[in-house]
Amino acid sequence: MEICPYLEETFKILGRSWNGLIVNYLSRCHNHAAHFSDMKRDLKPITPRALSIKLTDLAEWGLVKKEVISNAPHSVRYCLTDKGLALAKALLPVEEWAQEYIELESKTSK
Repeated sequence: MEICPYLEETFKILGRSWNGLIVNYLSRCHNHAAHFSDMKRDLKPITPRALSIKLTDLAEWGLVKKEVISNAPHSVRYCLTDKGLALAKALLPVEEWAQEYIELESKTSK
């Protein structure tokens, strides 16, 4: 039996650290977009360098688009493309499954 090549390619994207979380994060933002600084603040403990690399990778896959805001110097935001938004929607059943079956460690138990 062969593995579905489409699923295999999808896991090449989602199997890399942070990619799925960045797509999920952007899907929850207003207009499915966020500034780099907001993502850096909210997606702890990702480093700025790693975030930059991940966003570049996601843009190369056509999931995220980089927008330079001309009236605000050094202001860049990233937004999900239609393809990225479709992936985020496809991940919702996985999120529901995780909420039902994955136990998280309590931060207070450490």
